[in-house]
Amino acid sequence: MKNYFNLLAAVLLLLTLVSAVGIATAQDVTITIKSDDKAEAEVKPDPDPPFKGVRPAVDVAILLDTSNSMDGLIDQAKTQLWTIVQQFARAEKNGKTPSLRVSVFEYGNSGLPASKGYIRQVVQLTDDLDNVSEALFSLKTNGGDEYCGTVISEALKRLDWSNKDNSYKAIFIAGNEPFTQGSVDYRESCKSAIEKGVVVNTIHCGNYDTGISTKWKDGADLAEGEYMNIDQDRKTVHIETPHDEIIIRLNSALNKTYLWYGRAEVRSRFSNNQIAQDRNAAEASPMSSLSRAQSKGSSVYKNVGRDLVDTFEEDQSVVDELDDAELPDNMKQMTVEERKAHVMEQATARKEIQAKIKEATAARAKFIAAKRKEMANASGEATLGDAMSAAVVRQLKSAGFKMNDQ
Repeated sequence: MKNYFNLLAAVLLLLTLVSAVGIATAQDVTITIKSDDKAEAEVKPDPDPPFKGVRPAVDVAILLDTSNSMDGLIDQAKTQLWTIVQQFARAEKNGKTPSLRVSVFEYGNSGLPASKGYIRQVVQLTDDLDNVSEALFSLKTNGGDEYCGTVISEALKRLDWSNKDNSYKAIFIAGNEPFTQGSVDYRESCKSAIEKGVVVNTIHCGNYDTGISTKWKDGADLAEGEYMNIDQDRKTVHIETPHDEIIIRLNSALNKTYLWYGRAEVRSRFSNNQIAQDRNAAEASPMSSLSRAQSKGSSVYKNVGRDLVDTFEEDQSVVDELDDAELPDNMKQMTVEERKAHVMEQATARKEIQAKIKEATAARAKFIAAKRKEMANASGEATLGDAMSAAVVRQLKSAGFKMNDQ
């Protein structure tokens, strides 16, 4: 009995202390009495709080048919990537642009292993959009069998899709052969996708009615996506404007604000790839080059974990934690305070340049709109960029995003 009262007194004292210091307001506290007659406070960890991230999550997987007949599709993907990215740059939820990650798969290429369904994950979901551009420019076409159900299933399995409540997740699959090919039933893949919150949009490269009869529309319907058809060989018309040169010049100035960090070879790779993708876009078409520059001028082009300016915005401790060897060469001899000041100077310069790019982009859009009114209405089917951009805008609005003007 004496031990019982001693134990009770100890428990009461513990409860008094918990109340006095306010622990109970921070965490759930329970009291357990173990078989050895000792009282112990067991702290239960808080469950995961609901997602309250600063930027909403957007995950997009692009599945491209790289069989022999799809050279035009791949060319459109290369040249129009940045046109598509611009739609995400226009989107806002709770005043913030989305954190965009993009993945690329190729399928239907005879150069890929038959045992794996002629499928290759070209790049995992990543916010490194330069890496996505590099991946698209690496694609080559080569015969094959196009297994749509299989590549959708693999994209669902292999990618680390966001589990955040306010995320937008979508697959865009483009090709021209029947959607029914392969051992994996497209109906099961599409149903599985929407059960995981991933919308499947299908883009048939060819006649609209043929795409319906070969089940491309059925796949989209099952996964609550959109069915579209495009002319994969159509060339887009570029309208020159007085603002083009300004945007390209601002893009060059923007590159100078990047402070890549990490091991020397890593810094070099990030820097060289940014320049290489500028060059790829410029060589692909004037429109591609301008779209890339406009995308880089927006907040959707982020390099957190690679560039000190973007990373410092989210975590100011990065400057304190990096070793000298991981810093850009011109920062190695600086004091910590000088390093922080330098990062903030580049951040200010970048914001000013991006504001000018945005201003020039708006002026360019007005010029083009006026010019198109003077031109005869062009007929013909959409391109990959047209189809994806239109679908993205509609679906982002349905997902609660506000779409700002260009």
